[in-house]
Amino acid sequence: MQKGHKKGPFNEAASKNKQMLPGGTKMLSALQAGYFEPQFVRVFEGEAYSNPVQLRRRYRLVESKKNVGKAFLPSNGVKLPCGMGTYYGTIGGPYPFFSAQLRGKTAYAPPGKNLYTSPGKKGTGYGYPNLTIGKQYPHSSDVYESGKMNAKKAREDHLRLVKGGPFKLNLYPREYFDLNPYYDDKPLPPAKKPTPEKPVAHPFKPSSPAKKSGGMKAGTFDPYPSHSAEPYVVKYSKPITTNKEGRIFHPPPGSKSRPSTSIMALNVTRSLNVMNYKTTHLIY
Repeated sequence: MQKGHKKGPFNEAASKNKQMLPGGTKMLSALQAGYFEPQFVRVFEGEAYSNPVQLRRRYRLVESKKNVGKAFLPSNGVKLPCGMGTYYGTIGGPYPFFSAQLRGKTAYAPPGKNLYTSPGKKGTGYGYPNLTIGKQYPHSSDVYESGKMNAKKAREDHLRLVKGGPFKLNLYPREYFDLNPYYDDKPLPPAKKPTPEKPVAHPFKPSSPAKKSGGMKAGTFDPYPSHSAEPYVVKYSKPITTNKEGRIFHPPPGSKSRPSTSIMALNVTRSLNVMNYKTTHLIY
């Protein structure tokens, strides 16, 4: 507190002599200076030492005293097979199906020899004789006009077989060898009377040109139908449901859709708010 009008510090003793020194921060290390305690303190001070191996042995000795007789020993030891293909150490004997004895075989008959061929003859085949598998084709002469000569010979053989001259009739000569298929000796039938011509009726002609429909009965064949005077009453197929007061029942409207925020926008809003929008670093 200030005394009178003199100005001074609130606590004069705080600025004199030595003040409280914290001693600085300590770094964690393997030395004792890196811990808060001056010496290493055990978690369990004075706990008993137990040997699990010794405890198991004592438990087996206690359990072995409960046996009535001696321990079971088999009559003979287990036999081990002495090698592959032997039946020593098995319960049953060998099986004849797995016997290694060889079966009797017939005498070996060597296959026949392969086909012997002579080595290939040298030459390309064009202008070199006797290069094919079979014999060489014999050369036969071909006459230049053999077709014309064969046709001439066939015509001579035909004339030689013909006897006498051409066939001729001694009857009255006619224009054709046979009768004319289109000639007829019968008289013609009387001519048919022509059908009487029907008088041509006058074509149909409407009294007036066609009328165009303009939303009424002007363009139709029939006149406008007569209108029956009847009051306009709405006809309902089903009875109207009313309440006790006589009003028409209107069902409550269903759930209406509303705009919803996407999951990405929600996560952005949660991570970026009014408290950290200045210190948030955007990641691109």
